[in-house]
Amino acid sequence: MTVATFESPALRFGDGRAPFLSARRVAELLGVTLTELAGLIGVARNTLTARTGARKVDAALSPVVRILAMASEMAGSEQRAAIWFKHQPIPGWAGKTAYDLVREDKADKVLAYLEAVRAGVYA
Repeated sequence: MTVATFESPALRFGDGRAPFLSARRVAELLGVTLTELAGLIGVARNTLTARTGARKVDAALSPVVRILAMASEMAGSEQRAAIWFKHQPIPGWAGKTAYDLVREDKADKVLAYLEAVRAGVYA
């Protein structure tokens, strides 16, 4: 009997050596420094690279990775999703981008918006 592997879009954001998300991989995709990424997700810069902070970083990065995975599925590529995340204002949020909303701890609002768009509701 063979074991089927679970292929999740979010798995692309890991580093392959550990079961956690890679802050460096996310920062590279977004074109930001680790310091900027730390500010975006609300953790200290040193926490991103410390082994002891892996679970905390994983939890903080998780909403961003979910947004990027969903956006890349809809946009067709990770690069397009990253551009959308940083530069495209979301309707109804006074010109704020997904990046701005995540920085304000409103990642759930971005995910709800993407779910609505995916369901065919023009938001």
